[in-house]
Amino acid sequence: MAEYTRRRDSESGKISANPDGAVRMNTDSKLMEMLTGYAASHQHPFNVFVHMIGIPTIMFGVLIPLTWLRIDLPFVSFTLAHLVLVGFVAFYLTLDVLFALVFAIIGALLLTLAMQVGALPLGVAGGIAAACFFGGYALQFIGHAVEKSMPVLVKHPIQAQLAAPFFTVVELFKLLRLREELFDEVQRRIAARRAEEAAG
Repeated sequence: MAEYTRRRDSESGKISANPDGAVRMNTDSKLMEMLTGYAASHQHPFNVFVHMIGIPTIMFGVLIPLTWLRIDLPFVSFTLAHLVLVGFVAFYLTLDVLFALVFAIIGALLLTLAMQVGALPLGVAGGIAAACFFGGYALQFIGHAVEKSMPVLVKHPIQAQLAAPFFTVVELFKLLRLREELFDEVQRRIAARRAEEAAG
């Protein structure tokens, strides 16, 4: 069999194909480090499930009040919610283009709905935003109680806020059995890390 190599930049968590046909992830990427750290605390199926509900719910709760802060320029108008969403997409593009594009679609749908809710009377919109924000976090803490793991939010609050929406997209791919080589590598790294901690 002719040798061939297919590589993608390590900064994007990219894939190497070897002559034997095996596909291996580049383990030095920001993507792998981020996913391994976050996934280590989210192994229980119930915890993953409630996070996939809770995280978009929190995002929706945050986007609603951000739509109230409007910026008007001569040729375009946008809100702080648009800027925040663009910022997240830009950051995720440095990790993985496909995941970032899927997040952009989900984020755009949430933003569209948030704009509609944000236009409601202040008391109604604020109540919905608060219920989504606190309800979403409550779901996550319930999930971690079931898994008996410390929420990443407690240990690394900034990292958690950046990683959580991205992790939701990643888990969606996992459910659809797409890019399985990435998830195999994440689980391998988690197992190796836990073995080192147990030995130490």
